[in-house]
Amino acid sequence: MTHKPDTATVIVIGAGITGLTAARRLADAGRAVLVLDKGRGIGGRVATRRAMGLHFDHGAQYVSAKDAGFAAVLGELAASGHVGAWQTGLVGTPGMSALAKGIGAGLSVRQEALVTGLSRDGEGWRVHLEDEVLPASRVICTVPTPQVAGIIGADHPLVTGLTDVAYAPNLTLMAAIDGPAPFVTARDASADLAWIAQDSTKPDRPQGSLAWVAQASTAFSETHLELDKEALADLLLPLLLDRLGAHMTQVRYAAAHRWRYGQVTQAFGAPFLRDDTATLYLGGDWCLGPKVEDAWTSGTSIADDMLAHHAS
Repeated sequence: MTHKPDTATVIVIGAGITGLTAARRLADAGRAVLVLDKGRGIGGRVATRRAMGLHFDHGAQYVSAKDAGFAAVLGELAASGHVGAWQTGLVGTPGMSALAKGIGAGLSVRQEALVTGLSRDGEGWRVHLEDEVLPASRVICTVPTPQVAGIIGADHPLVTGLTDVAYAPNLTLMAAIDGPAPFVTARDASADLAWIAQDSTKPDRPQGSLAWVAQASTAFSETHLELDKEALADLLLPLLLDRLGAHMTQVRYAAAHRWRYGQVTQAFGAPFLRDDTATLYLGGDWCLGPKVEDAWTSGTSIADDMLAHHAS
């Protein structure tokens, strides 16, 4: 779909939970909003890979809520069939990506749209893509902090506020394995595989071979981050088989994913940054912490602040 926003449009860069939440809140308040994302899907790390007829939640594994507002959102998503209960928390159904799809339902989202920069245009902005320029009244940028300077410019005053934010990478294995399961989840921060989950046990998941997701520890991920994905799968799979007591002959599928900015280890400490004109906002889970709720809180706070500063 081709979108030609007018100058009153708010453009959100990034269709992760922060971007979708801000866009949802603004759209519900009657604002014209366009979400741009460089990927082919939405949700960021709230992601699901489909392969071999199975679903693998290869990013965020589950969600929980402390804030009443986020709990209410999860309740609405559960009522609409996008969320269900699992033994460690709530999960998207039939995959974690359903949570993002529920929040983003009805929004104008343009995928495979790589933003290459921003420039001022009077009181508004021009959002530069690879092959076109879109006008916007206000911009919300929700990309990881190492990518911000490439969009708003390394000399922008807001960039200096991001220097203390830190991330840890995460390497993830997705595997379909025949045979009995010795456990549903296993967590050991000191092991090379710090988290293992049998995704087949999550609600509304396809049946067949068992779908496993194994996420490596930070130390392991940092050591092997630059290996190609095939080499990563070859490295991670024997570790999972050993933990499961399974053999290579039982493997039906195996693939790896690299999350370079997998988890926030040092947050900014406030829900967003904005410029003096309240027309450019930066936000994301990096503002408050690694949880899905942190990303939602950032997006909610951005939208509320923007609505407070701009009545129309």
